[in-house]
Order: sequence, then structure tokens, then C-alpha cells
Amino acid sequence: MQHRTIAIGLSAVLAACATQTPPVQQAEGPQSLDAQRQAQQAIAQAAPAKPTLKRKIALGRVTNETSYGQSLLRDNAGDPLGKQVGDLMSKALTESGRFIVLERPDIGRLKDEAALSGQQLKLVGADALIVGSLTEFGRKVLGETGFLSDSKKQVAFAKVDVRLVDSRTGQSFFSASGAGQASTETASVAGFGSTASYDGTLNDAALRQAVSEVVNKLTSELMNRPWTTRFLSIEAGGRAFISGGKTQGLRPGMNFLVQTAGERIKSPQTGFDVVLPGKTIAEVRVDSTFGTDETSEGSAVSLVSGSLSGQRAENLVVISKDSP
Repeated sequence: MQHRTIAIGLSAVLAACATQTPPVQQAEGPQSLDAQRQAQQAIAQAAPAKPTLKRKIALGRVTNETSYGQSLLRDNAGDPLGKQVGDLMSKALTESGRFIVLERPDIGRLKDEAALSGQQLKLVGADALIVGSLTEFGRKVLGETGFLSDSKKQVAFAKVDVRLVDSRTGQSFFSASGAGQASTETASVAGFGSTASYDGTLNDAALRQAVSEVVNKLTSELMNRPWTTRFLSIEAGGRAFISGGKTQGLRPGMNFLVQTAGERIKSPQTGFDVVLPGKTIAEVRVDSTFGTDETSEGSAVSLVSGSLSGQRAENLVVISKDSP
């Protein structure tokens, strides 16, 4: 009778300790992917107070410089992990709504495809070239073991370093890093609780977050630069057409300054070209926009003040009145 009482009491104690832990949840770094996406969407959906010219960005070399995936995961086509980072970056840049993304890694395949149809691939020059690499990537397992309890945490970490290169001079003028972390945790008491095997999706989640963070930094840097565009044509009577339309934030009623293109002089100090300040000669107003997308859009403008008489379209620059 005494043994039975002890057994019943021990069973009650174990039953009280064996509590089910919450379902396995994936944890991200301090700035979650959802928060970063919401911030990007809020910027994209906000009515622009000034034009948001889409810069032409060429995505160049993006490689895996870590020891992860350098043997078993490498395929015959090259660097799978580096290509994954490049694809994620291309997707994030396109979805940001701030860039015209030009593909460079697969340019050979594009030329082959154009040749099959007897056409010549028409390449467009970029404002800046993005190059970079995956510099940190790995996983670790953390755990704690106590009396009748056990916990295990899988953590994946990634870091991406990129830089912007001026496509005309080859000068690297901006660099940025993005880091991402994703984890999942399991716990059990007296053998009861949640369990989880190796979770390969943590790698992808960490990479996405690192890429999202670095793209946000690139966007902030490029959007701080002054907005400019060029004339498509100038007609008699003061009517003209400029490049850029609705998707770039232009709308009827907006006014812009017209300046002469400054003279380009090679600096004897640095060896780089220096563009001298131009002279403001006129102000124009957007009357209407046309085109189907950012590659074919334009705006019809009319003269508000000043004169465009005798000016050649290629010698003029259109600048937002909010530009410094």
C-alpha cells in the first residue's frame, strides 16, 4: 500500500512537470522582414512631394566569399549561394520601386536569346554598378540541459557587403553592409514538448533579411542625390518634352528649373572630371504625362518663365526646384 502511494505521488509530480511548450516559431533579428517591407511599401505608396527618379542600377558581381557551400553545394554553373544572394538583391531592388534594374550576371544568356531571334541586344548604360559578396554565413546550435528539462536553439546568421561603383569612372563612392539572423527554438520537460530537426529555411530567412537591410541603405544613399532629367525635344512656341512620367512621381502642375549643362573639366588634382555649375535660364511646368512604363514615359511641359529659344535639348538639364 505504501509503495502504491509513492508511485501515485511520483506520477502526479511528473505529470505536473510535463507541460507542452508553444509551437516552434521562427525568430528574426531586431528589424524583421515584415517591418522592412512595410516601411518600403509606405514610402512607395506615399504621394511624392517631389519627383522620385528611378536610377538605372546594374547588378554586377555578387559572390559567396565564405567557406560555406564551397564544395558540396557548388554546382557546374558556378556559385549557387552567391547567385541566390544576387537574385534576392535583384528582387528587392525591383520591388522597392526606386530603380530600373539592369541584369549583368546573365548578360551572356540574354545575348544568346537575342541571337536566336536574329536581333541584337540593346544594352543601356547604368548610373551605378552594384558589386559585393556574402562575407559571413553560418549556423550554430545553442542548448541548455537541466533536471528533467532540455532546450535547443538553431541560429542562422548572414552578412552581405556591397558597394556602389560609378560606371563612368570606376570609382567606388559608397559601401554598405546588411546582416540578418533567423532562429528556431524547441524545449521539452521530462521528454514531453516540441521537437525539431535541421531547419534549412533558416538559411534563406537570414539571407533575405541581410539583403533587405543592405538594399534599404543603398536606397537611402541614392535617393538623397538631386533629381535631374533631360529634354527629349524642344518645339517652337515654348512647348517641349522631358524624360520621366507618372511612375517617377511627375504629375501635371509640377514646376522645374532648366539649367545649361555645366562644362566638364578634368581636375589636375584628382584626375577626375569636374562638372562646373550651370546657369538657370528658364522654368517649365508639366502639362501632361505619357508612356506605358518607366522605360518609355515622358512628360509634356510648357514654358513658365525665361526662354528656351536657340537652345539645344542635349545641352540642357531639368532639375527639381527642391534639389540642392
